[in-house]
Amino acid sequence: MVEFGTGRYMPMDRGYVDDMGADHGFPASETNPEQMTNDAGVRIGDIGSSIGLGPVPNLPAVGAKMRAGTKTMELNFMGMGKGSGQGHTPEMYGKVQRQALREMQTANRVDFTTHSTVGVMGLAGMDQQGNFNRQNKKQAVDEISRAIHFAADVSQGGPVVVHTGEFFRPFVDATWNKEKKFRMYDDEEGRASFRVIDRRTGRVIEEARKNRKVARPTWNVAEDGTEYTEEGITKKAESQYDESGRIIYLDYEGNRIPDEDRVPKFDPKTGMFKVQQLSWDDLVKESEQMTSRAREMWLDWKNGKITDKDFDTSNWVRFKDAHKEDQIFVRPEEAYIIATLETSAATSRGYAYYYGGSFDEHIKTMEKLKKAYEFYQKIEDETDEDEKWKLKREGMNRFQGLIPEDAKLPTELIKKMIREEDRQIKYSQESSASQWAQAEESKESIRNVESAETYALRESFDSYAQAGMSAMKQSQRLEKEGKLKKPVQVAMENLFPESYGAHPDELINLVEGGRRRMADMLVQQGVSEQEAQKRAKDHITATFDTGHFNMWRKYWNSDPKKGIEENDNDFNKWMLGKVEELAEKGIVGHLHLVDNYGYQDDHLAPGEGNTPIREMVKIFKKHGYDGEMIVEPGADYTTDVSGFHSVMKTWKMFGSPVYGSGAGGAQRGSWGQVQHGYFGQTQPPYFTFGAYGPSEDWTLWSGVPLE
Repeated sequence: MVEFGTGRYMPMDRGYVDDMGADHGFPASETNPEQMTNDAGVRIGDIGSSIGLGPVPNLPAVGAKMRAGTKTMELNFMGMGKGSGQGHTPEMYGKVQRQALREMQTANRVDFTTHSTVGVMGLAGMDQQGNFNRQNKKQAVDEISRAIHFAADVSQGGPVVVHTGEFFRPFVDATWNKEKKFRMYDDEEGRASFRVIDRRTGRVIEEARKNRKVARPTWNVAEDGTEYTEEGITKKAESQYDESGRIIYLDYEGNRIPDEDRVPKFDPKTGMFKVQQLSWDDLVKESEQMTSRAREMWLDWKNGKITDKDFDTSNWVRFKDAHKEDQIFVRPEEAYIIATLETSAATSRGYAYYYGGSFDEHIKTMEKLKKAYEFYQKIEDETDEDEKWKLKREGMNRFQGLIPEDAKLPTELIKKMIREEDRQIKYSQESSASQWAQAEESKESIRNVESAETYALRESFDSYAQAGMSAMKQSQRLEKEGKLKKPVQVAMENLFPESYGAHPDELINLVEGGRRRMADMLVQQGVSEQEAQKRAKDHITATFDTGHFNMWRKYWNSDPKKGIEENDNDFNKWMLGKVEELAEKGIVGHLHLVDNYGYQDDHLAPGEGNTPIREMVKIFKKHGYDGEMIVEPGADYTTDVSGFHSVMKTWKMFGSPVYGSGAGGAQRGSWGQVQHGYFGQTQPPYFTFGAYGPSEDWTLWSGVPLE
């Protein structure tokens, strides 16, 4: 007899009891009725799941995941470089495996997305020592390219997730932390360090630390009431700054001089030049002055007031590729290193002057000695042996106190003096020249000083643009073959808070910077600017990971006057505000739904931690988001029955109902009632009955019944 208004009954349901009604033997769902409205607009088919390709036969594993119940599946590559049994790479899947995956996708009406290797963390090329290496950068881009090729072959389009994490940076002076909402550790304001690199090599020169002062000469500048000359005009200073806020540097004769030629201030009372210790606040002011000077020189060069050669030999040649004046900015950590290099250069110049100061005199003395040698040599040649004793006596009288008493002839004495003078010339020559070379090297280093952040971002933009170009070419190939489902996209994922790219503002900057760079590449190839921008937007996007974002919670600068719940609410409000910004900009094209408690990325099922995932998705949906939503199972593999239960918990969190065959007036069950039933499991049920059960008749081992 058919019963209407009841739930689905099947022999494989665990705990099946026919008189328990539609709940299949499980208590009613504890889901809040308000959450059953599914006002986020998420259907069961919208939720996908990920699978890590590793030490198992992965084609059968993918098939098992499909049978468990998912419409979208993300294939994660765990290895990089040469693949291994524990960490698969895209190139371990040949034509046969790729064809099999395509057929499984078609037969089961599912979609695949791709996650490039988890071994790549950012595309700036940073190594473990914090240096930046073009070879590392190339290897990282190649890893993304091989994943893009796989996605084109198997998924025939869609996002290719790439981990960000371009470099490590402190929170304290980040542009997004002006309100000091986040703090990495106690006293970060005093202990934070900033890497500065040599842009010629990408290697770290030094770490500038906020609590470490740097010594530097006090420069000779104008004071209130000081008269000075500028371009032949006599002026009177009202302070050390002119009307545009630039410091007025003076030489010792009262003439205004460029910043690069500034001289130390002499204190006549002590007879010494003044020196000062620069704090970080002083370096901030110094960097502002350097920024103004760099912009002045850049504008003069752009307007033809100075030559290419003059600009190329200036301290600010690294801004030659800037498109706008406001792109030129000198950071405090750069000012820190420049100050130390200026001191080093000044030391070298001082020694160079010291060693080379008497060089001319030594040369003149050498010339005189050579002439004297020729003169006395001629006399000695013309003098009889019996008369040479007079020359010996003359030599002793002439060079008294400079030569030993046993010297015999003037030429012998002069030879010795020539040898000594030659040594002095070589000493002065080598010492002075090497010091001048050292001073010039310091100047060249100043020209190539750059903050690790600006250097790394430029490298990252270029790398993501290269990956975007690869995605575009694969999309064009698929479109030509009539196989393209959707454009292949490089989808940058926000990673951990400690590295760049994790903050929403940084993620936006990476996506927009990568798009700008890709558009520039296309314009150089003859593509119109409008079309180039469209292609860049089509192929470079972002993946937003809710769990990674929630890890900012542990760095939230809580208000000590508020309780835990109030501070949590403040943080959630900030989170949702940032999600709103991301959604409004249309940066995000792919979602990872993961939960945690704000400390570590343990991949709890959505709804099992304290991440406001439902509210985040609701915001994205409000702004028209129609991309994939992938649950990344983790903890449930070992703490629950299976990883797929993370997906069912997600259905439960969104209030997605069980689509049963009950009558219209019956209350629909939730996934909370059946998630621990057979559904979603890859192992067989622990009981069967009826036609599903084995026969109780005795049979041979072969299964042939006994007649």
